[in-house]
Amino acid sequence: MPSTRQRRFDLIAFDWDGTLFDSTRIITQCIQRAVVDVGGAQPTEKAASYVIGMALMQALAHAAPDVPKEKYPELGARYQHHYRAHRDDLSLFDGVLPMLDDLKDRHHWLAVATGKSRRGLDEILQTVQLKGVFNGSRTADETAGKPHPRMLHELMREFGTDPERTLMIGDTTHDLQMAMNAGCASVGVSYGAHEPAEFEVLAPLHVAHSVRDLHGWLQQNA
Repeated sequence: MPSTRQRRFDLIAFDWDGTLFDSTRIITQCIQRAVVDVGGAQPTEKAASYVIGMALMQALAHAAPDVPKEKYPELGARYQHHYRAHRDDLSLFDGVLPMLDDLKDRHHWLAVATGKSRRGLDEILQTVQLKGVFNGSRTADETAGKPHPRMLHELMREFGTDPERTLMIGDTTHDLQMAMNAGCASVGVSYGAHEPAEFEVLAPLHVAHSVRDLHGWLQQNA
């Protein structure tokens, strides 16, 4: 039965890649390959994974400082080419769907705040297992890239929630900085793109080391 305990947060916003979706390794490799395809020096794994969560072109430009701006469209196209080739290899982390179902049963509003494109996110959210799970979403190409707080500001306006009643969950410093910029609380996850040691300065309420850990914390604290 749904819990009758008073909620701390009405709106819970999740990052997508590396938080709910097991895609960090493949995205990192796709960034590396795209940069090499257009003649740039292959970024290190750390440099390529650092930009996950940013808007696509912002991320690619940061990961490939030696690639001239006139090649950015080609760079983006090469990234999309490599990502599409691996799209069927990606899946939700184990335990994500039960966690989301439990939060919905407790009457939280659930949202996605992601650096993905609207088209890319919608393709995933239209799958049978995810249809109707989320109450709202914002993408970088329709708002502003992280860590700008516009995604969260728009979601809070949509649901009529205040910052102190909104929680952002993500695997990167970009996610946690966005939450801080919006005046919201955050929770980090350590199994995604960024090292959890980098989270401390951004004061997350918790750093979860697995989906099970995250689910348990949310049950007790959200």
